[in-house]
Amino acid sequence: MSMFCYQCQETAKGTGCQIKGVCGKNEEVAKLQDLLIYTLKGISEIVVKGKLDVQSLGDINHEVLKSLFITITNANFDEEAIENQITKMMKIRDGLKNKISGMTFSEASNFQVFSRAEMLKKASEAGVLSMKDEDIRSLRELITYGIKGMAAYTHHALNLEKENLEIYKFIYEGLAATINDDLKVNDLVTLTLKTGELGVTAMALLDEANTSKYGNPEVTQVNIGVRNNPGILISGHDLTDLEQLLEQTKGTGVDVYTHSEMLPAHYYPAFKKYDHFVGNYGNAWWKQVGEFESFNGPILFTTNCIVPPKSEEVRNRIFTSGAAGYPGCTHIEKDSNGKKDFGPIIEMAKNLKAPTEIETGSIVGGFAHAQVMTLADKVVDAVKPGAIKKFFVMAGCDGRMKSREYYTAFAEKLRKNTVILTAGCAKYRYNKLPLGDIGGIPRVLDAGQCNDSYSLAVIALKLKEVFGLDDINQLPVAYNIAWYEQKAVIVLLALLHLGVKNIHLGPTLPAFLSPNVAKVLVDTFGIAGIDTVDSDVEMFMAQ
Repeated sequence: MSMFCYQCQETAKGTGCQIKGVCGKNEEVAKLQDLLIYTLKGISEIVVKGKLDVQSLGDINHEVLKSLFITITNANFDEEAIENQITKMMKIRDGLKNKISGMTFSEASNFQVFSRAEMLKKASEAGVLSMKDEDIRSLRELITYGIKGMAAYTHHALNLEKENLEIYKFIYEGLAATINDDLKVNDLVTLTLKTGELGVTAMALLDEANTSKYGNPEVTQVNIGVRNNPGILISGHDLTDLEQLLEQTKGTGVDVYTHSEMLPAHYYPAFKKYDHFVGNYGNAWWKQVGEFESFNGPILFTTNCIVPPKSEEVRNRIFTSGAAGYPGCTHIEKDSNGKKDFGPIIEMAKNLKAPTEIETGSIVGGFAHAQVMTLADKVVDAVKPGAIKKFFVMAGCDGRMKSREYYTAFAEKLRKNTVILTAGCAKYRYNKLPLGDIGGIPRVLDAGQCNDSYSLAVIALKLKEVFGLDDINQLPVAYNIAWYEQKAVIVLLALLHLGVKNIHLGPTLPAFLSPNVAKVLVDTFGIAGIDTVDSDVEMFMAQ
C-alpha cells in the first residue's frame, strides 16, 4: 500500500484508505501528516520526560495546536505547507531537547530529515501500522484522534485569547503515551477516559470564549435565500475570522453568507448588528462542489471541511486561513497583532456576480444551553404530561455516504411527541424538514456547531437537576449520533466521561476500533451501531 489512513468514517471499504484518501488527500499529504504527528509525539516525550514547564513554552503550545489541527480530515491538502510545518516543529523539538541533558529519548525525538523524499521515507516507517499489536494500535489512535479534536477546539478558544494550561499538559501527556511501549491496554483505556475528561474542559473553554465575546446564542430565524449584491461565503468554524471579515466588508456593498458549520454564527447577538450579514447559503460541507459553483463569489475556509474543487475556476475563488490549506489557493495569515487582511477576497467579490439563489425561506436555531434553560419550565410542563415523550440527541457530522439518508428518515419517522437536540453539520439531514413544534417548542433544537455538543451535555445535566434524578441516564434522552472526523471522536469521549451510556453511533462504527477495544466500549458504556430506521425508532421509544 502507498499510504494508510482510517481516521474518518468514510475510510475506504470501512477498513482504511491505502492508495488515496476518500477525503481527497494524496499519498504525500497522508504521509506528511503522519510524520507531523510523529514529530509532535517526539516533542511531547521531551516535555513530559524533561518535566518542562508548560506555561513557559508559550508559542510552542500554540504551534502544537495548529499542527494537530492541520492533520484533521479535510483541513489541509497543501504538501508544501505541511512540509514547512514539519521542519518548524523539528527545530522546536531539537531546541527543547538541547535544554535537557542526560536523558534517553525515542526515535520520534531524534530522527532527522532534510528533504521531502526523506520525510516520506521516514513517514512510511513511523505511520499508523508501525504498531503491530492491534489493540494497542487501536487505543493509541483513539487517543490521538481525540487529542486532534481537542486541539481544534482549544485552537478556536486561543483565537479568542482564552487558554487553559491543563489542556496543553494533557496533550503532551497523551501524545507521549502513544509512543511509550511500557503502557499496556489497561493503561491506555484509562488514558482514553482522561482524554474525554479534558475534552469536556476544552469544549467548556471554547463555550466561555465564544459567549463572553459574542453573547449567548439566541433563537434566530436565518435567511437561506440571497440578495442581489456580490457576496463572500465563509466556511469552517472560526468566529474570529468571521468578525474580522464582517468589519472589513462594512460599507463595501459586499454581502457575507455562512456555509455549513458557520451557520450558528447567526445565533450570536454580536453579529446581528451587521446588516450585510445576509444568511446561510447551502447545506453540509460535502455538497460544496455544486454549491460553490452557483455561489459565484469567493469562499473563505477558516478551518477544515474542504472538498477538493473539481474546477480551476472554483479553486481560484477559494481562500484559506489558519490550519486550512489547499494547493493553488491563496492563504491568509494573521499579522503580529493577530489581524488578517481580507482585502483580496473583498476586491475579488466586487468583480464577480451575485450568488445564484438555490433555495428560499429560513431555518431556526440558537438553542444552546443558556437559551434552552430559559425554557426549562416550559420543557418540564411538556414532559410531565407526556406532550414530550423523549428527546433525541442527533448531534455530530454529515457525510457523503448514501447510508446517511438513515438520519433524514429517522427524523421523519420519529413520533410527534419527540424533540431532536442537535449540533454540528448532522443537522442538515433534517433541519429543513417541516417537523412542527410541541406547544411552541420546535421539534428540532439546534445548539450550534459540533463543539456545541457540549451545550447538549450541559442541558442534559441541568435537566437531571430539574427533575431531581440521580443519574443522567434516567432522563428521557436517547443518543443517536452521526460521526465523521476527529472532532466527533472527542465529543464521544467527552460524553462517555460525563457518564452517558447507550450511545448509538453511525452510520458505521470507527474502523480504528479493534474488535477487543470495541467490545470494551460496548460492555462498559453500551456503545452500539445503528440498524434499520423502523427497528431503531421502536427500540429507542421502548427504552
